[in-house]
Amino acid sequence: MPEVAAPSEVAGILRPYQLAGFQWLNYLNDVGWGGILADDMGLGKTVQALTMLDYYKNSTGNLKAIVVCPTTLIYNWQNEVKKFTPSLTYHIHHGSARTRSVEELNKHNIIITTYGTLRSDIQILLKLFFDYVVLDESQAIKNPASKVTKAASLLTARNRVCMSGTPLQNNTFDIFAQMNFLNPGLLGTMEFFRNEFANPIDKFGEQDQKEHLRKLLYPFILRRTKEQVAKDLPAKTETILFCEMEKEQRKIYDAYRNSYREKILGTIDDQGIGKSQLTILQGLMKLRQICDSPAILNEEEKYPNHSIKLDELTREISENIGDHKALIFSQFLGMLGLIKAKLTEQNIPFEYFDGSTSATERERAIQNFQNNDECRVFLISLKAGGVGLNLTAADYVYIVDPWWNPAVEQQAIDRTHRIGQTKNIFAYRMICIDTIEDKILQLQERKKILAKELITDDNGFVKALSKADVEYLFS
Repeated sequence: MPEVAAPSEVAGILRPYQLAGFQWLNYLNDVGWGGILADDMGLGKTVQALTMLDYYKNSTGNLKAIVVCPTTLIYNWQNEVKKFTPSLTYHIHHGSARTRSVEELNKHNIIITTYGTLRSDIQILLKLFFDYVVLDESQAIKNPASKVTKAASLLTARNRVCMSGTPLQNNTFDIFAQMNFLNPGLLGTMEFFRNEFANPIDKFGEQDQKEHLRKLLYPFILRRTKEQVAKDLPAKTETILFCEMEKEQRKIYDAYRNSYREKILGTIDDQGIGKSQLTILQGLMKLRQICDSPAILNEEEKYPNHSIKLDELTREISENIGDHKALIFSQFLGMLGLIKAKLTEQNIPFEYFDGSTSATERERAIQNFQNNDECRVFLISLKAGGVGLNLTAADYVYIVDPWWNPAVEQQAIDRTHRIGQTKNIFAYRMICIDTIEDKILQLQERKKILAKELITDDNGFVKALSKADVEYLFS
């Protein structure tokens, strides 16, 4: 495989295996084949794909690409483009106000869209010619009969790339539609593939056919596990997982925010910010709970469980973490209850503890999680589980409702990252876009003091806010 230099924008930040991944993608481009970048979750598939697109633009003088991803990854792509390849222009094609103008779409190097929008807008997108189609979390097209698979296959492109940490989720047949999208006809017809490979392998465990298929697919799938590239990884990688509320959840959030904003600003004007602290705290708490799910609000009126975080978390666990183990922290027992119910419904084994769990039960839960390969998830109350836990079997950590004091979250992440841990840790903070969570994140950047451990509780946090900060948080 020819070694090519990465574009100068990213040359200094690519890890050795990421450089090799970019070179592999570039080689496939040269020979005119599509492939699946199937690295473990957290190894930077996005930056490898962007490096390849950047290189293509530098080599040819132009680039027209479309990236299709789950809704929750749109902002991840946007942030990565800004961070790693700022010379590439991008356009987010999503939401009710999105453009229908082909001319407008044609102005950008990269169009970032979702699988749902691709399905709805296929007639518009068919009018464009792409150098590249990139499908992120490409297991979304594993069903050859689905509308989204058909829409993806109709796109006109010079080349195609899939990205998925789990291209085969349930059975051998999962790979057929993805490979047929990349290299039509490579695996024969659907019936041929089913009879020749899927049924013999899945129903009868035929090793010869499995080996035959492995050899067929070998040139088109690049997979590196965390263990294989451990020497190139930092001990701990922290990422923000941006979530966008859907309509119903957003409606409830906006109503509460408007109501509290009016109440708080009125009190500040009448009595000053000192006398408003209780109302501010109350408002912050309610908005944070709605970011998790309106169903956990302790109100007389009961709200349905509209929760983008619950949907995204379940998807992460069932589709992305594979055989790895994960710790899930939340400050709200109500949210942990919703996650428990969802995992039970999906038959995913888990352990749980909060402040009320007895010492004996807690020890049993820890031992089971550490030693039982079937148990891959541990749900923990952030307040109960920050201290004195040794959970080194886990290498993924999800903070469901991050807050202003990173020290508390750091303590939770460090439950996995301590003596006895030989794995590299990936920690994800889940943040709802354009909400109190998002704004706190930005406020932390502006007011470094909030991120200092000197302010140890919520009261101290509220005391450190100015009227302008409060207006901003409830805007």
